[in-house]
Amino acid sequence: MGANSLAAVVVLAAGGGTRMKSNKLPKVLHEVCGRSLVGHAVSAARELTPGQLVVVVGHQRELVVAHLTEHYPATRTAVQAEQNGTGHAVRTALESLAADGAVLDGTVIVTAGDSPLLTGETLRRLADAHTAQQNGVTVLTAVVPEPFGYGRILRDEDGTVAAIVEERDASATQRAITEINSGVFAFDAKLLTAALGELTTDNSQGEEYLTDTLEILRTAGHRVGAVVAEDHRDILGINDRVQLAQARRLLNDRLLERAMREGVTVVDPATTWFDVQVTYEPDAVVLPNTQLQGATHLGEGCEVGPNSTLKDTLVGAGARASNTTADRAEIGELATAGPYAYLRPGARLGRKAKVGTYVEVKNSELGEGAKVPHLSYIGDATIGEGTNIGAASVTVNYDGVNKHRTVIGAHCRTGSDNMFIAPVTVGDGAYTGAGSVITNDVPAGALGVNRATQRNIEGWVERKRPGTVSAQAAKAAADGVEQA
Repeated sequence: MGANSLAAVVVLAAGGGTRMKSNKLPKVLHEVCGRSLVGHAVSAARELTPGQLVVVVGHQRELVVAHLTEHYPATRTAVQAEQNGTGHAVRTALESLAADGAVLDGTVIVTAGDSPLLTGETLRRLADAHTAQQNGVTVLTAVVPEPFGYGRILRDEDGTVAAIVEERDASATQRAITEINSGVFAFDAKLLTAALGELTTDNSQGEEYLTDTLEILRTAGHRVGAVVAEDHRDILGINDRVQLAQARRLLNDRLLERAMREGVTVVDPATTWFDVQVTYEPDAVVLPNTQLQGATHLGEGCEVGPNSTLKDTLVGAGARASNTTADRAEIGELATAGPYAYLRPGARLGRKAKVGTYVEVKNSELGEGAKVPHLSYIGDATIGEGTNIGAASVTVNYDGVNKHRTVIGAHCRTGSDNMFIAPVTVGDGAYTGAGSVITNDVPAGALGVNRATQRNIEGWVERKRPGTVSAQAAKAAADGVEQA
């Protein structure tokens, strides 16, 4: 296919999708593996670099247009105010392009906004065959194990498409045909424009059917060809949430297979989920029950899981994240997170840093080799290289109105159960005592201690809690009686 021969791709995404049973979200905005249904269609179309890419919107179009504007800003939209059939939708798209001065010369591909498994490679095969065979229109078809409900492809002896017959109109012989219509077509742009002008609504639904253009073009003497999808599942459309889940499973299997063939070890594909934006390097290991979402990246030789969910997170070479939840975080080279760590947006672990069990980190940087091993909250903080934060420590960053920052220098040793009341700075090499509430800066090399002197009130339990097991134990101890 020549560089400029693909004039346009039209994505049909105007339908209501009532079987999705959603009051809030149009069908084409439901997600599969981290990308909306219409996003999958647009992404596949973009691989062909068409001269024009237009999405036909209709039902809840404000939401669809907003989504496309945010995620696919170069994509045009055309509004089908009333859903009067697929032919009408394509005509709406072409009229919109013409109104903006676009002149279409070459191939126009029409595809669906609810087919997330359809790849750019399959669309390219369709476009190339259409050009090579000099067809007026070329249909993407598939040979399926169960064709019930689909339009069957009737071919002439020379392989051209004679007709598409719907299930309800097919004879017993025709229903035995397993080659079906996908609803995806490649047209000659000028022939398509002319054929759309001849469509009528003389049918049971009172709509303009795009499939009627095939008979119009064939009657006019133009060749109608077909390309069979290499994987029949490519053409699967989504009509309800059951099919949505099935598509997610199929696409996830493809993503995992690709990762494994590129050198990633996926220990249990049945419990591992990848989004389409996930990237990786060789020898990464993904353990069971792990979800990698958004633009997460796995560095060479890292290990993620088990039981981890990472979203838009960078995992460095040789790093480990066990039983970890991370969102827009960075786990540096040879760093470790977990088990049971929570890395919130802006958490950045430097090389060989450690965030341990039941530790939450938000908008904070840990320098090389820094450690927060146990039961701590680190928010809006900078922790220097080689520093160890004692168990049960908190950087108290919020005064009820504003967030403030804690800075702890390099090679510090902070005691357990420390509260750092931000804004506060602990200098390089400083120590803090266990149980301290640090409200003032601690100079480099100093020991910061801030806690009340312990006072013991003898006999308090027997006087104030008489009859309790504690009082009984205290009396026995005073009497020198050994407890059972």
